[in-house]
Amino acid sequence: MNVRNTDGAPGRVEFAGAVYGSLLAASVVAGSAVDGTPISAGDLVVVLLCTGVVFWIAHVYALVVSRGTHTLTWQGLRVAGRQDWPVAQASFPPAIAAAFASALGMSDVIATWAALIVAVATQVTWALAAAVMARSSVQVVVVSGVVNLALGLAIVALKTLVAAH
Repeated sequence: MNVRNTDGAPGRVEFAGAVYGSLLAASVVAGSAVDGTPISAGDLVVVLLCTGVVFWIAHVYALVVSRGTHTLTWQGLRVAGRQDWPVAQASFPPAIAAAFASALGMSDVIATWAALIVAVATQVTWALAAAVMARSSVQVVVVSGVVNLALGLAIVALKTLVAAH
């Protein structure tokens, strides 16, 4: 994920947004099956991307308002938007997975599972990357991975339970 500072120089990746966005994407995929029947892969791609962008906009607005400046400025929104873009970007990998699965002629069920697996995998990857970049101990890196895998698997379990009914 490329992030730039306000002066255009490369900035740091906002790992929290990437982890949050990946969990959000997994939740969107898990909730996309109505009565256990998945939506089409094309619709899933649209829902993932639109949800990622809407949550990104909401998060940017919340960041700007919470900074206590009492005024909304385009500059403040642009800076926050760049900083939090990983929230939206996190929807891209699962959307791409669903699109590829569909393009390869796989069923909507397979496309949905591919998107869910990719969303959870990217969530764990971003959590691990954040811990490594923060120069955390090996123990913290492992715990970060395990906690995020558990969160992702909770989404998978809920999807499985709901689809079974």
